[in-house]
Amino acid sequence: MVEELTDGQERELHERLRALEVELREVLARGREGAQVVSLDQPIGRVSRMDAMQQQKMAEAARRQAERRLGQVKVALAALEEGDYGLCRECDEPIGHRRLSARPETPFCLACQGRREG
Repeated sequence: MVEELTDGQERELHERLRALEVELREVLARGREGAQVVSLDQPIGRVSRMDAMQQQKMAEAARRQAERRLGQVKVALAALEEGDYGLCRECDEPIGHRRLSARPETPFCLACQGRREG
């Protein structure tokens, strides 16, 4: 059985969530540069154009992942405000400090996350 978070652990995780929110916003701001459309009219070779298009797709995937994670951070911060942070959204059991330390925005305990992935 996992214990609920102490006040100190909750404060620590709140700080980490705020820092993660800032970091993800910065990543998204920087990522806009790498996701610009590759023009077919650019005077570059076929291999260079293919490389540029691949880089564009990778930047777009990273941007989508950062946006998704930022959304989870916002939900976690809202849960902190409401007093529901650290409780699994599926089974309503405490998630645990070790798991939240690794991924403070996670909405599920290990057991429920495993079932969702399985």
